[in-house]
Parts: sequence; structure tokens; C-alpha cells
Amino acid sequence: MLTVHHLGKSQSERIVWLCEELGIPYELKRYARDSVTMLAPPDYKALHPIGAAPVITDGDLLLAESGAIVDYIIAEYGDGRLVLRVDDPDFAQFLYWFHFANGTLQAGMGRLMLLNRLKLTEDNPMLVATKARIDRAFDLVDARVRDAEYLAGSSFTTADIMTVFTLTTMRYFQPYDLSRCPNVVRYLGRVSARPAYRRAMEKGDPEMTLLLS
Repeated sequence: MLTVHHLGKSQSERIVWLCEELGIPYELKRYARDSVTMLAPPDYKALHPIGAAPVITDGDLLLAESGAIVDYIIAEYGDGRLVLRVDDPDFAQFLYWFHFANGTLQAGMGRLMLLNRLKLTEDNPMLVATKARIDRAFDLVDARVRDAEYLAGSSFTTADIMTVFTLTTMRYFQPYDLSRCPNVVRYLGRVSARPAYRRAMEKGDPEMTLLLS
């Protein structure tokens, strides 16, 4: 049995969502963050040497890293769904946005979160540069979903599943004002209307308010 070890308010929501979109059987094990530190509990950290979410087990397999997990589940259980074939005209866009999610957008938000914890002055060059980079990343997403229904084009794909966490739940850790990105807000409206998304969030984080605007 595929088991998704889900840490509340974490990137592992992507994996719950993916399983719901595919309609595959899986076991969901939920773990709550420490109410003071907001860190993962010891039993979650013990799952994998890196101690971070997400983690899955599937038989004897133990796998971390959301991108790797998404690729594994698609390869094992996807039957060609939620990805584009190499001969699809939007294949390159699919690849770009799938990797943009953690390579640029999530990584940038993580850096900004850490810098803000250092209580730097507003004119600190590193802080200024990081904020500007984040704005450019959000602007790029906003422009893309102005011109396309989903990140890969007309088809909903794993690129969307990878990206939405940073546009929503990550803002609990690093706030970002989406009022400057009206197309992103409309995109989140489209995505969040998907029944599988609603099921995933209700199962994984039933008490969490969804940050969709």
C-alpha cells in the first residue's frame, strides 16, 4: 500500500492532492506540527534522514522530495495522466513550470522567510534583492496564467500540483500579497474548484483556512 506521510501545512499536501487526482488507493498518515516551534514532530523527522516533508512509503520503498515523489507516483500509478508527452506542443512549458515550482518559486520564498527571521533592515541589499526576485517570479506566474488556463497550457498537470503550495499554504510561513497578481488569484479559483483539490485539503489539513486570495 502506498502511504503518504503528511505533515500539516507542508509540501506534502502536493502528494495527497496528486493521489486524489489520480484516484488511486493510498493510506494517509497525518502528523501535526509542534504548536510552539511549528516544526515537524520527532516521529516525522525520524522517517527520513533529511527530516522534512514530504515522505512516502510504498512497500520497501522510502522516498522523500516532492518532485521525486510526484515523478515516482506518476510513473508507477499514473498511466500517462497529468503529464504531457514529449510530442505535445506544450511539453517544454510543462517541464519548465514543473521545475520552476521548487527550483525558483519555492526556493525564493524559503530564502525570503529565512532572511526575514534575521530582522534585517529594510534596505539590506540581500533582502532587497531577494524581494525583487520573488516579485519577478510571481509576476512571471501571473503573466502565464493570464495567457493560459493552466501552467502547461490548456491541460491541468503535475506542474500545477507542484506550484500551488507556494502560492497558497507557503504564505502561512512567508506572507505575500496576491493583490498585485490578479491573474494568480483567478487561477487559484479555477484550481481550487477541482473536487480532488478540495478532497485533498479536507483530508490533509481539515482545519486550515485556504489562502486562495
